[in-house]
Order: sequence, then C-alpha cells, then structure tokens
Amino acid sequence: MSDSHTAERHSKSAVASERPRRIGTRDICCVVVAMCIGTIGNPKAGGQSSPERVALSRPTLTDAQSLFYNARYEEAAGLAHALRVSDTEDLASVELHSSALLFQLKALLQGRPDKEGALKHCATCPDLIVEFLADIHRGQNVARTTLRSSPDDEAALFFLGKLDLNYVWLQLGPLRRKTGWDEYWEARRSLDAVLAHNARHVRARVARAWIDYIVDTKMPWGTRWLLGGGNRKQALTDVREAAQIESDFFTHAEAEFALWDMQVRERDLAHATDVARRLAHDFPDNRELAAFLEAREAGQRP
Repeated sequence: MSDSHTAERHSKSAVASERPRRIGTRDICCVVVAMCIGTIGNPKAGGQSSPERVALSRPTLTDAQSLFYNARYEEAAGLAHALRVSDTEDLASVELHSSALLFQLKALLQGRPDKEGALKHCATCPDLIVEFLADIHRGQNVARTTLRSSPDDEAALFFLGKLDLNYVWLQLGPLRRKTGWDEYWEARRSLDAVLAHNARHVRARVARAWIDYIVDTKMPWGTRWLLGGGNRKQALTDVREAAQIESDFFTHAEAEFALWDMQVRERDLAHATDVARRLAHDFPDNRELAAFLEAREAGQRP
C-alpha cells in the first residue's frame, strides 16, 4: 500500500516538461497583494483616512471562504495561500487552501468520459496535486506538533482530522487509489476525540458523517468491516442535525452543503432542492447550485 510520499513522487513525475504555464496560487497571491497595496496607497481610493482604508482593503479568511462557497475554487485557493504567507502555522487557512485545491481538481476532472485517462490528460492537475500534498503535509506537521504538547487541543485535533480526510478523498477520488489508510484512522480518531469533548462541534460532526457515508456507500462489505463500518442513515441524521445547530455563517454553510450533497446522492431531490434554494440565496454566484436548480426547474434529473 503506497504512502503519501509515494503519491507525491508520482505526482511530480507526471508533470509534463513542455506545457503552457498556468496561473497558480502564488500568481494570485501577488495579484491580491498588489491590489491591496494599490488601493491603500491611492488617495483617491475613498474618503476614509489611511488606517481606515487599510482595514477595509485587507483581505481576510472570510473573503476566501466566500469565494470557496461560491465555487470559485482557484481564487479561493490563491487568497487562502496569500493569507498565510506571514503565518505558516495558520491551520484554518491551510485547511481551506487544501480544500479549494481538492475541489478545483474535482471540477477539472468532472464529466470526462474516460475516467481512467482523465487525470493523465489534465495538463494543470499534476501541479495542483503537488501543491495540495505539500499543503497537507505542512498542516499535518503543525497539528501533530501542537498535539504532542497539548493532546486535547480541540482545534488541532479537528484540523488534523480534516486535513487527513482531504488527503483520503484525493486518493479515493481524483487519483482513484485505495490508499491513505493511516490518514483515515488518524482522522477517525481525531474527530471522535473532538466529539467526545464537544458533541456540538458542527464541523467535526459533518466531517465524521462523511466518513460514515462514504464507507457505507462506496466500500465493499469486507472493506467496510476493516474500516470500522459506516452508516449512511446515521450520516444523514448527523448532518441534518449539524445544520440545525446554531453556528457561524460559514460553518452553517458547510453543514448545509453536506446535507445537499448527501440528499442528491440519495436521490432525495425534493429536499435537496429546498436546501439548494437556501444556499443559492446566500451564495448566488455558485454555478453548481445554479445548474442544479435550473435542471430541477426544467424537470430533469441532475
């Protein structure tokens, strides 16, 4: 069974020697910083004093989250990366950056008829995979270092579990490899530890529910047993309850998106449509929600 280092070496070797240069997250970082400097330094940028313009112009993690939930994954990844340039131990931005890269990869490969050859013929995917793996390893190291001195640190436990799951979803999804079991068990233990101390931790409940759902619906019976079992019905219940827990705007959005996704997978399209309409109200630029709702209005099965 190959480990994450093998996956990284494989991804690096897959980079073509002569392919058009893509606009990467570091390029977007430069644009973001340049925009901020330009606005701050321009006396015609607004009527505020200089300190006020600085406060209004500086991008935040909230801006990156808004881009992510509006399905603007490349921009979200670039901004999340820019936000942690001065703080490499910011696990929240590392996790968001890796999630945006993962969804960007999924979007690039979605709908391709040749699933086996889709990744091979994706010119931009190898660089994204290398960047994703570097991010995952960086975040894992930071979280594990924190947990060695503070084993019950809730934030470190959650982010370690979430980063581990992002790695597993990359392997099972875009890379189509059945590997990452060490990360899987670490994620399961970390999220269970969070929920043992705080059963109302919405993000941990959602992430843990995805484990139950994917194991139950995507793994053969023997593998399900080896992975500790799954439960799709319990996963749906947990996500539905998580969406009802009072939480901040983007935490609630994550639970709602998980509920919508699971309901679509279950072909519960009536309830999925209700959730999609709520989400579309908050994230009107999300093309995925718009396409789903357009298909529903046309009487099609998404």
